[in-house]
Amino acid sequence: MPLSHIEHLAFLVPGNYDDEDPRRGLADTLELIELGERLGYDSAWVRQRHLERGISSAATFLAAATQRTRRIQLGTAVIQLGYENPFRLAEDLSTVDVLSGGRLHVGVSVGPPPFADLIAEFVDPSPEADYGHGRAERLASALAGAPLSLDAASGNAAGRQVPRLRPHATGLTDRLWYGGGSLGSAAWAGRAGFNLLTGNIVAGEATSDFFTAQTNLIRCFRQAWAGRRPARVALGRVILPTQGASEAKRRLYRDFAASRYERTLAPQGPRRTLFFADIVGTGEEILATLARDPVLPLVSEFRFELPYEFEADDYAQILRDAVDIAALASKPFHATSTK
Repeated sequence: MPLSHIEHLAFLVPGNYDDEDPRRGLADTLELIELGERLGYDSAWVRQRHLERGISSAATFLAAATQRTRRIQLGTAVIQLGYENPFRLAEDLSTVDVLSGGRLHVGVSVGPPPFADLIAEFVDPSPEADYGHGRAERLASALAGAPLSLDAASGNAAGRQVPRLRPHATGLTDRLWYGGGSLGSAAWAGRAGFNLLTGNIVAGEATSDFFTAQTNLIRCFRQAWAGRRPARVALGRVILPTQGASEAKRRLYRDFAASRYERTLAPQGPRRTLFFADIVGTGEEILATLARDPVLPLVSEFRFELPYEFEADDYAQILRDAVDIAALASKPFHATSTK
């Protein structure tokens, strides 16, 4: 039965808000994370989005989430490191992990950010800016917390201290994830000891079949794995359950999926990007679709990905329905309430 072997069930929220009232949208997303904890999800992940109506600082946002939850793990999917100073980001992430009691997962990506030309003067105006994997390696190195010098710092009101990243979040480097879409990035992640996030988008390298490409991606990652602990792979799918939705919402979900279906028919763009279709239907219909997914048996961690620009009530309905779908697949839940 699909999902019955899944050991870790997660969801990903986009964090939408109205420009005229961002506080309401951010509060709605925090409430969704609280709902997810009550429903028994193992982790909640947020997208980090720049220059859009979404969460632009995942670390800041999740710091708030740590104070409103107790059990659920919290993740970023993903932080585009081209926008970041790795050391300062490491300080923020370490602080959030300490506040959470060790519940933070950090998903990152590299490469030139989409708006690099617009924000270059604020980040790195050099035409030789490094947008490669070195940024992720520097983040991991900073999070490891090794002393930056063996000479004690002086002139500090708190006294002489060895300079190192503080607070140090023990174990956070084991919870680093890389959003990889190509074989090269998957191999790098494995060698660097980052866990792998993969979802509805992969690079079509030597194949036009989405499932083949994603299977190759996961195998490449595991073959390259050099970490001291077992490799972790988390798979995401955009799923829109309809059993708890009104008829109007069912039409909305079907229309949304239909509007994105054409891109799944052939590789897109010069990088031959492959997209997987959104899954819409009742619990039984969704499980039947997942039963035909050859990638799902390769992983033990699964992520329900919520689509952009829906209402908070829609997201809550999807999360509740997804619980029922997992129950149909005999996924054990530890929910205390579904309200």
